[in-house]
Amino acid sequence: MMDDRQESQLVPPEPAEPPPTGSAAATTVAVRVRYFAGARAAAGLAEETLRVSPSAADVPVSAADVVRAVLATHEEPLARVVGACGFLLDGVAVRDETVSVPDGAEFDVLPPFAGG
Repeated sequence: MMDDRQESQLVPPEPAEPPPTGSAAATTVAVRVRYFAGARAAAGLAEETLRVSPSAADVPVSAADVVRAVLATHEEPLARVVGACGFLLDGVAVRDETVSVPDGAEFDVLPPFAGG
């Protein structure tokens, strides 16, 4: 069950007709961002869906773009946590921040865990 804050940050459904190629709207993707442990506490919510644009024209949205969008959406406490976090893109560890992020992807923000 979502609280009001989570529901208000969900992305509305895509229009029936896709935007024209080359427009700014055509290059954005919807990414479901999930926060765990300390990242969840710092973000103040468990998950949200963000519209993410690439850092430059004619390039796909990257993992680094998603992190930038997360930081732009939240205040300083999350920025302090994200610096130490690892990330999963659709369940796979992100080792290269330039990896492309497809529309509808799931991006997990994972603080370091103690132990083994």
